[in-house]
Amino acid sequence: MLDSITIKLAQGPNYAALTTLFPSGSPQTQVMWVDADEEFLYINTEIHREKYKNIERDSRVSILIWKNDDSFKYVEVRGNVAETIKGKEARDHIDKLSEKYFNKPYPFQIQTERVVMKIKATKEVFFNVKIEDF
Repeated sequence: MLDSITIKLAQGPNYAALTTLFPSGSPQTQVMWVDADEEFLYINTEIHREKYKNIERDSRVSILIWKNDDSFKYVEVRGNVAETIKGKEARDHIDKLSEKYFNKPYPFQIQTERVVMKIKATKEVFFNVKIEDF
């Protein structure tokens, strides 16, 4: 189970920084849209992107989610991509995320195929954020 603060941050219109690992072990980090339920964090990408290729080789990730109105309130989540979801469910999910961040369906062309990475947390580290902030 994710902490309620992590869930609130991930379900709100807050951005995340996703770090994956290249085969050399070097990290790669991008700003991403994020989502969550009680158990998993969700990151949506496309299968041709390096971040997805990285997690196919090494499922370890780190995600930092910061509060949109105060970037010094954040959670770092370390974990693994436990499962991926493709097809219509992944396509529908990117529209859901776009509604959250842009208030409209996903406006960009999909180059390959959408995929949702379900991330299971092994550690959550909080900085200056508490449930009263929501």
